[in-house]
This record gives sequence, C-alpha cells and structure tokens, in this order.
Amino acid sequence: MTAGSGLLHIEAPPEELVMSGGLFHGLQLWVNLPAADKMMDPRYQDIRGGQVQLLTSPDGGALLRVIAGELDGHEGPGITHTPITMIHATLRPGAQITLPWRQEFNGLAYVLAGHGTVGTDRRPVRKGQTAVFGDGGSLTVRADDTQDSNSPDLEVVLLGGRPIREPMAHYGPFVMNTQAELKAAFDDFQAGRLGTVPAVHGM
Repeated sequence: MTAGSGLLHIEAPPEELVMSGGLFHGLQLWVNLPAADKMMDPRYQDIRGGQVQLLTSPDGGALLRVIAGELDGHEGPGITHTPITMIHATLRPGAQITLPWRQEFNGLAYVLAGHGTVGTDRRPVRKGQTAVFGDGGSLTVRADDTQDSNSPDLEVVLLGGRPIREPMAHYGPFVMNTQAELKAAFDDFQAGRLGTVPAVHGM
C-alpha cells in the first residue's frame, strides 16, 4: 500500500483464520516516500501467496519467496515507489544462503522463527531479533544445525532498499518530513479529508 496523500486502513487477518486458531505472523513495514512524492495519490495492492516468486537454493535447503523488488533477476509482485527488495526465506537446519544484493541498498534480516547466524562472521540471531548488514554486495544467512521442536526451520525476512536520506518527522501513523507537515496531516485526518481503502478478502 502507498499511503501518499493519506488514507484510512485497518489490517486484520481473515476471520476464519482467527476462529480456527494456530500460529500466523503479522509484519507491518513502512517504506518512506521522498518529500517530493509524499502527497502522491494513494494506492493499494493485494498480493496473495500464490503470486510471489518462488526460488530455491542450489542444494534445496532453502525456499525463497520474493515478495517485492528483485533477486538476481527474479522479480516479486510487490510494487513500491521507493525501490526495495523483500524476501521471506525458509532455511532447513544447517542450510546456508548467500544472496546477491544491490550495492546501493541497505540490508537487514528479521527472524520470524528459529535461530541461526548472519554474515560471513556468523553473528547469532534468533526469533524476534533484527540483524543489520554492513556494506557489501551479498547477504549471508545460515540456519543452526538443530532447531527447537516448535520451530523446525529458520524463518527470516530479508529486506533492504535505497536510502533516501531525508529528514523524517512522525507521530502515531503519520510520517512526514517536518513538524509543520505532520501537523497539517493530523489536521486533515481530524477534518475527515483522508481517503479509504475498499475491503478485500470478503471482509
């Protein structure tokens, strides 16, 4: 979703998933817009599981889901105004991946489940932790040889994008470049001037 000039939205899992129980992950990422594009028209994109680009490591030890951006020429369905790459990777115990990464992008790994290491120096990471990579043209992630019984694999989100290096002011769900712009956005919200996103998935 591109919030742009402003819209109201609520993310919620489908009711049948909540009623049936079980474990699911919810991850909300905010990708900043350049100041010149802050007030562009909002847009929404509905991406289903079957639409992501599926890749495997050469040894079959890792499944990669390219959600947005591209990985080594393979493009995901997600479209973002600010260039990013977002991948959900599942690594079997002992599996390792080294992925080519755009030199001008930053890079991070967020662990959804399991434990392993990141980087060529094998820094340990586990569920709920984020690792920030330094400069370089690749990202390396390895799953530990043994995992917990409730998390048989290492599940990690790999994310990076081109830094826009602009000032940022934020309050609650509003992100702008200056405090004055932030106040104007909040005034628009209170006056009911934000648009809405139609419900999807039958909700």
